[in-house]
Amino acid sequence: MMQEYLVPEEAAGTRIDKFLADACPDLSRSFLQKLLKESSVTADGKAVKSSFKVNGGETIAFEVPKPQEAAIEAENIPLDILYEDSDIILVNKPKGMVVHPAAGHYTGTLVNALIYHCKDQLSGINGVMRPGIVHRIDMNTTGVLVVCKNDFAHNSLAEQLKVHSITRVYYAIVFGNLREDEGTVHAPIGRHPTDRKKMSIHSKQGRDAITHYRVLERFGAYTFIECRLETGRTHQIRVHMASIGHPLLGDEVYGPARQPFSLEGQTLHAGVLGFIHPRTGEYVEFSAPLPAYFEELLEKLRKRLEDKQLELEVTDAAKECIVAQGYDVNYGARPLKRLIQSK
Repeated sequence: MMQEYLVPEEAAGTRIDKFLADACPDLSRSFLQKLLKESSVTADGKAVKSSFKVNGGETIAFEVPKPQEAAIEAENIPLDILYEDSDIILVNKPKGMVVHPAAGHYTGTLVNALIYHCKDQLSGINGVMRPGIVHRIDMNTTGVLVVCKNDFAHNSLAEQLKVHSITRVYYAIVFGNLREDEGTVHAPIGRHPTDRKKMSIHSKQGRDAITHYRVLERFGAYTFIECRLETGRTHQIRVHMASIGHPLLGDEVYGPARQPFSLEGQTLHAGVLGFIHPRTGEYVEFSAPLPAYFEELLEKLRKRLEDKQLELEVTDAAKECIVAQGYDVNYGARPLKRLIQSK
């Protein structure tokens, strides 16, 4: 399959291998280098090497051979089904489950479970590796996900995603105490300039991304928030919240390497998903409750906050007692009158 990319003027002076790495996040650097070494990459029809620097305005083209896709096996994995009809199925994805097969994850995925449950009733637009999948959430993100049973439903949902008309509400716990009760992060997201496994707001090839957040509960060092997405970029909430200094608790990719709690990845839950039903034309909305680990963590944070407030109340009461007894709280047990006499 031929792939073509028009080089933006602002990318002028960038090495071709760097440009392609940013423009083609789904292709490995080694594969792109192989294409360049074999003179399989052209700029306005002329073969170029990896040292070539783009000028801006030219068209970069190369052929990508169609991958040989392995057959995906059906697996009898229990599904938490929120809703199902002849067109769509809504599931509550658990933490640790990959949505579709990919390198290193060919079994135990949501798709393996869906093939068993739905048999051959899944849309085929995204190929044999991603049947039914019109959108996805990260492996360690939990919550509601819609899957399409036919191409009619798939096309309808894909169009709604394209125009950003779908309601998507997530819940997260972030580090720090957000200054405002609500706000918006509007920053483009693309592949990280140096770490291809990460996304960043500093990518030259970034795509428009908007996240609205609202504080639900404050715990001093942590904040429980609701996030509403206008767009659906890879790792969007994780990248956006980290960009304003409030990475998600448990996120070792965009947050601190050492986490204060024993968590399996980020505390992020897709709580609400709403869209126009492809068959009826009516707006429908589905929700998934917070998973047990998330609820337990919230209770733990509430208890910590209560204990801290109680400690402050006890300290204040103790100070009042000390002063009433004629002692200076700043000097421990030395009587006030002794301090006065010594002056």
